[in-house]
Amino acid sequence: MSLVTYLIGPILACILLALIVMALLRKRLRERHAGWWLIGGFVALVVSLFPQILVAVSSALGIVVPLNLVFLFATAVVFLVSLQHSAELTKLEERVRTLAEQVTRHEMLVQDGRMAPPAPPVEPGRDTD
Repeated sequence: MSLVTYLIGPILACILLALIVMALLRKRLRERHAGWWLIGGFVALVVSLFPQILVAVSSALGIVVPLNLVFLFATAVVFLVSLQHSAELTKLEERVRTLAEQVTRHEMLVQDGRMAPPAPPVEPGRDTD
């Protein structure tokens, strides 16, 4: 393996980790979502620095082509991220349904006259005088 080929892997892994950290710092990615991506990035960095680890692990697992272990690991990370997002989506759907029921209940009480209508929302930066 040439030096250039050897350096491409760690450089790309560092770029991946930097992008994840930047997304965290800019609040575009939450900590609980970044976990699996950070694990994948660190594994990619370690394997790119020490490729013999990949060969040793793949032979220990009975995988003939070490690159297939990389695809297996990447698929597992994407699966776990998808599973995590599905679980959170389920929670959010339940919360939206509960809130919609509460809003409907309040609207019915307002229509029946048993509850005063809510005050109109105040726009930020606007005086209420």
